[in-house]
Amino acid sequence: MFGRFESRPVAAPFSEINVTPMVDVMLVLVVILIVTAPLLGSALQLELPKAEGTRTHAATASALAVSIDPLGQLYLDDLPVEADALRARLAAKAAQDPATELRLRADGAVPYARVAEVIGIAQAAGLSRIAFVASPAGEVAPPPTR
Repeated sequence: MFGRFESRPVAAPFSEINVTPMVDVMLVLVVILIVTAPLLGSALQLELPKAEGTRTHAATASALAVSIDPLGQLYLDDLPVEADALRARLAAKAAQDPATELRLRADGAVPYARVAEVIGIAQAAGLSRIAFVASPAGEVAPPPTR
């Protein structure tokens, strides 16, 4: 009936926390983490040579990563760099910390002469600790993404 006022029993306040939105947000964050985790590695895709006895190195503050792609282009910490700029950056780092380790990642198709040139640049800059990065012998290389 219109205009009729009925007294209904007042329900007790709902005292439980609804966790469904929180679970939804957490699931979205997990999916984002799963999708972006492979991208957190080096963005530069190289076909590293395979070698027995390779091991992973912990990231340290006094380490630089120099990569050489199949075309011979140099990268310092995944950013393209010319040989003269690389020489200057390595010399500056060596002056700051002579114990800096250079981690050289060269594609398997890179000629040895180019690798030797980069080693010479590093030694002339004052860096004597050079590590060659390779893939473990039994590891299957990921397909190129380019």
